[in-house]
Amino acid sequence: MEADGPWTERELDALVEAANMDAYRTEEQLMGLFTVVREHLALPFTTLVLGVQVTVQAIDLTEGSQIVARCVRGPWQQATAILDLPSPEGAQWIAAYRHWALTFPTSTSPTLRAGTQP
Repeated sequence: MEADGPWTERELDALVEAANMDAYRTEEQLMGLFTVVREHLALPFTTLVLGVQVTVQAIDLTEGSQIVARCVRGPWQQATAILDLPSPEGAQWIAAYRHWALTFPTSTSPTLRAGTQP
């Protein structure tokens, strides 16, 4: 498997392990990764979604067990899968989440499990 961005597979494994120190079930591991992504991303930040500049104001976990960014532009708001965004500060944790989602296939990330490329 190829590493995501400037991090090696070994570095991503270490990040996943750090986020999931006491997590054994898939749901616990997802919550560990969600927690570190939320803690380490510098919010708010601006990015592009479908070529339109938006502000990411929050990171949430959906009922479908997907980590999403709460994107805002004027009066409009949209939840966008965090894996679909360009890399902001703290992106190593997003890369670790992507690495985990691709390495430990379960039903927790329907977008990745369906074969859609990040």
